[in-house]
Formats: sequence, C-alpha cells, structure tokens
Amino acid sequence: MGKELQRITQVNPRTGELVEADVDLSALAEQLVATATNQGIELTGPNGLLTGLTRQVLQSALEAELADHLGYDRYAVDGRGSGNSRNGSSPKTVRTEIGEVTVQVPRDRGGTFEPRIVPKHQRRLDGFDQNVLSLYAKGMTTGDIAAHLADLYGDDVSRDLVSTVTDRIVDEMAEWQARPLEPVYPVVLIDAIMLKIRSGTVGNRPVYVAMGIDLDGHRDVLGMWVGPSGGEGAKQWMNMLTELRNRGIQDVIIVCCDGLKGLPESIRATWPQAAVQTCVVHLVRNSLRFASKKHWKRLAAEIKEIYHAPTIAAAEARFDEFADEWTGQYPAMVEMWRRSWGEFTPFLEFPLELRRIVYTTNAIESLNARFRQAVRRRGHFPNEQAALKVLYLAARQRQHNRANPTGETAGWKGILNVLAMTYGDRLGLN
Repeated sequence: MGKELQRITQVNPRTGELVEADVDLSALAEQLVATATNQGIELTGPNGLLTGLTRQVLQSALEAELADHLGYDRYAVDGRGSGNSRNGSSPKTVRTEIGEVTVQVPRDRGGTFEPRIVPKHQRRLDGFDQNVLSLYAKGMTTGDIAAHLADLYGDDVSRDLVSTVTDRIVDEMAEWQARPLEPVYPVVLIDAIMLKIRSGTVGNRPVYVAMGIDLDGHRDVLGMWVGPSGGEGAKQWMNMLTELRNRGIQDVIIVCCDGLKGLPESIRATWPQAAVQTCVVHLVRNSLRFASKKHWKRLAAEIKEIYHAPTIAAAEARFDEFADEWTGQYPAMVEMWRRSWGEFTPFLEFPLELRRIVYTTNAIESLNARFRQAVRRRGHFPNEQAALKVLYLAARQRQHNRANPTGETAGWKGILNVLAMTYGDRLGLN
C-alpha cells in the first residue's frame, strides 16, 4: 500500500471557500532539503531555507489579504476604476520562532488595509510570545529568557522586550481574578505560600491561594492574593473568602484548610453551613515538630490509626490510648490534637471515597509545589504584580496529558453520588 498523503485545508482568498488538497508533506520536505543541500543553502539562519520559506509564506498571505480587501487580484481588470488600488509596500521585520524575518507589507491608496497575519505595530508573531510566557512560567528570570532566546534566534533579545511580553498578561490576569464563580462548590481547599517581595524592603509575604472542586470534579484556582508581611492570618483570609462570596460562591459543602487559629470562624462567617476540615497532613507534620526524630516513625503509624478509624467513636478511643501513652513525654503535641479535634473529625463521617479528597490539602499543595518551582530561581520579586504574574502563568500552564491546567478529581462520579445522597438539596442536584 502506498504512503498516505497528509491532507491540508486551503482558503480561497476571493470566495472564502475551504479547498482540501492532498499534499505529501514528508516528500515535499525531503525534496526541499535535498535541493537546499545540493545548492549549499543552510537550513536555518538569516539566509536559510526555513527563514526563506517563512518569509515567502508570510508574503503570500499578506498579498492574499490585500487581494481580499480590494476585491481583485494583482493586475486584474476588475481593479480599474475601483476607487482603491495597490500603493507599493513597506519593509517590516518580525520575530518568529526561527528568528527575524523581513517582509514587504503591501499598502493600498485608501489607507484602509489592516493586515491580520502581521498586524500593524506588531513586531512579534504569537509563537515568540508564547515561548517567552512558557519559559517565564517555568521559573526562568527575564535575564535567563533573554539569554536563552538570543542563543535560540541568533540575535539580541533584551530583558525589556521579555518584560514587555510578560506585561501583556496583566490585564488578562486582572480579568481572571475578578471572573464570576459557580454558586456552589462541593469542596474548597485553601492554603498560603510565602514569597520574598519588596515593599520598601524585602520581606516574607503570604500569598493566599484558594482552589475549588466544582460539580464536574474539575479543580480550579479560584483566586490568589498577596497579603501584608507578618505571616498568614485568619483576618486576611476573611477578606479573601468574602471576595469569593461576592464573586458568586453562595455555598461550600466542605472547606479544607490548615490549623491556623481563627480560620474556622472566618470560614463559617462566610458560609455558615460549611463543614471545616483541618488538613490531617498538617496535623501530622505539626505533631512531629514536637517530638524527637527517633519517635517519628512510631508516632506517624499511631496517628494513622486515628485518622483511618472507621467511625468517630473508634477514633476517639484510639486517641485516648495515644494521649495516655504520649502526654507525659510530649504534652504540647497531645494538647494540639485536643484543640484541633473539632475540625479534625468531620471527614470521619464520610465514606472512604470522599475522605480521600478532604482529609488533606494535597491538591493545593501540589499546586504550591509548582509555584515554588517557578519562583526558585528568583531571589525576590520587585513588587506584588511581578509575583502574581509568575504564579498566574504557572497556575494556567497546562501539564502533560492534562486537559484542565489544575487537574481532575479521580473517581469523581462515585464521590458525587455520595455527596448527592447527603447534600443533594444544597448542591442543586435533586
């Protein structure tokens, strides 16, 4: 069987009709490379084959756009007496993914032609900007990106140009931060990450992050806010949660958070019916902080028996045994568990399917890990906006084999069935 041809679609610039053509792109590429090799033409570089082909494609597209705008092809008799005609061209150099390419942009006498393939005042095609934003989201500084692209394109790329490209997403970020949200979220997870940000002097400042799981099981970053210096605070969380409510969230079934003092009260003041679940992983970490390292393995195993208990009564019985054993040696650790018990136990009333997503803030901590990777190469940020730009791009960047940037919830249909049986009226499913 012969090799199948790759099908491409062409557009007739006069009629707008889609024309499907059979083109063997592989054979065409081989022919072009062979011809370039025989004639001593380089594949890349200012006079290379790829640069020449890109220039020709852009040039042909510009000519086709002008023909469509004027309503007639070059030299066609239809243009006589039409009131508008071609008026020469102007050179323009644009940055592309293979380097700089100079094209001749055609003009019309009426001055009404607005090219789309290479818009007026635009010196970079989309591929260049997307490369810059992708590298920025991965944690490279403007200086790193400028040096990398200079090596890639073979010409100078300034740090100011990189900053200009990244500044383009500021308006998009502001619109995203203010977008309306769903009226009900089954689960909302909240946490904070500390970044070094300059405000007069450089200091550690919390960035508050809220993630929601909607009725379809999609995880979505609901918002990010930079707080004042001094560490994470429940009063600041109150402001962020109020903003989420004002953006449309009327009810949340379960809010999973760390053990920050005063935070449960802020959550219930915002959504009175919400169940507050303290992240068990945070409790375990804090427990080990009070204990000698030689006891960590044993303590972790015994604490696991508490949060894996089948019922609240069984968990209470196991905790009593745990307290009797460790109070004498680590009284502060046991007292911490007693203070947190009311926010620790709600998930024990849920079936196992639901417990897996509410007993820990792992989903949001996974996001925070991406944030930390993105900011690792930066000593500090010059201002709040610079910090939020990096986090926004990192949050919106799609991961490999993941349709949704922030991910989906495994086994969601089973979890939704459990939620519907208990909270169907609040979820609007019944």
